[in-house]
Amino acid sequence: MQNKLVLIKLTKENIKAGSSSRNLKPPKKYSPVHNLRGRWEDWADEHVLTQKLNPFSEEFDYELAMTTRLHKGDEGYGRPKEGTKTAERAKRAEAHIYREMKDMCFIIRTMASLRRDGKMQVTFGDLFERYVRISDKVVGILMRARKHGMVSFEGEMLWQGRDDNVIITLLE
Repeated sequence: MQNKLVLIKLTKENIKAGSSSRNLKPPKKYSPVHNLRGRWEDWADEHVLTQKLNPFSEEFDYELAMTTRLHKGDEGYGRPKEGTKTAERAKRAEAHIYREMKDMCFIIRTMASLRRDGKMQVTFGDLFERYVRISDKVVGILMRARKHGMVSFEGEMLWQGRDDNVIITLLE
């Protein structure tokens, strides 16, 4: 029994003296409670600020909301905050729409007639009949493709039946 006590005392003395006879590490100066408290305080501060910016909150601060608000032309206006799930969904949707525009251009290439200048053309009626089996968003994809400079056609909007003879030109 005395041997065990001596051994324990020795090891405690070694720790106090900083002896490196054993591979003992000094205690860390880290407190998980302190870290948790700091994170909680950060969250609480952020929550107070978001409540001041939330028009449905009792703590809503109109002046603060108007000074921090983005205006047309500002960087990030009309876009979700980076790193949010909304931003992730927007990126996936953008990639999906781009693939649909590429698919439509491919369909136009397969069924179009070649002009003298080398560009391909197809009528809206023919494209609608073929592409509606692939996707029901024919007009929306065409308008988006025109915005991105992939196709060209006359008019603001295309309507099935009325605009069947409108020429769609592939620009890529």
